[in-house]
Amino acid sequence: MAEKKIILEVQNLTKYFDTPKGKLHAVDGVNFSIEEGKTLGIVGESGCGKSTTGRTLLKLLEPTAGKIIFDGQDITNYRRSQMRKMRTEMQMIFQDPFSSLDPRQSIMQLISEPIKEHKLLNSKAEIEKRTLELMDIVGLARRFVNTYPHELDGGRRQRIGIARALAVNPKLIVCDEPVSALDVSIQAQILNLLKQLQRDMGLTYIFITHDLSVVKYFSDDIAVMYLGQMVEKAPSAEIFSNPTHPYTQALLSAIPIPVVGKEKPPRKLLRGEITSPVNLPDQCRFMKRCDACQECCQNSANPQLREIAPNHFVACHIAK
Repeated sequence: MAEKKIILEVQNLTKYFDTPKGKLHAVDGVNFSIEEGKTLGIVGESGCGKSTTGRTLLKLLEPTAGKIIFDGQDITNYRRSQMRKMRTEMQMIFQDPFSSLDPRQSIMQLISEPIKEHKLLNSKAEIEKRTLELMDIVGLARRFVNTYPHELDGGRRQRIGIARALAVNPKLIVCDEPVSALDVSIQAQILNLLKQLQRDMGLTYIFITHDLSVVKYFSDDIAVMYLGQMVEKAPSAEIFSNPTHPYTQALLSAIPIPVVGKEKPPRKLLRGEITSPVNLPDQCRFMKRCDACQECCQNSANPQLREIAPNHFVACHIAK
């Protein structure tokens, strides 16, 4: 069997922000690669750096350090004009479908805008035909072609965002919490749509979310982030069957079990003080909230990802 092609490789990706009190470590030394046609889920609580990671990968934010290698090209230092050409290869679906759309444009104008901007088609008839095809692909009825975003519900607005991302035929799509603003029934529709599009078009996804039950369904591999750092990365089934980092264990214990009468395992509560992301010391970032913390954790430098089983990486001094 032919080996899968690596579509994206990230090496020591770092993004700091200057604040009056010092450097805010939003993303700190993130490393991963993703195969073509696969989905990497990135999870963690609010403020862990997962959305900043996604935006930095697409160079919507300039990285402070590290390398971004997309489809064999090092795009880390690409200028805006160079990245403009890459936008047909790399796209993003934003969290809030309403604020990411221009309220003054109709659905026809919104979906056709990327096609016109990148001059993918020339004639008005071709552009209109392609726009209607995209509406069909994402399950948006053609009768809405002249309506405006405020006239539609959240699910339909998110379908517009997906159609805009697909309009330029990308290879990679970063999905930044694409269903968190939607009702549960609409969430399922959008997730099924994204899965179907991946099968039909061979798309590669980076799926950013705080909802572990969603990421289990959607992702091939899962990376768990805490205070800008990846603390665990493994195949989806392995993360759920054998969570190793104490933070991952706490996140999984918070997932509700929607089965009446089924006994839920004891909840692992996180206590203690959250370390400030500004001017982080060189020690374990989870130490102050970790029940399993030992003397070696307090006296050692910040742990880095290490492989404890095939394709299972953990950043923890005591993990085995």
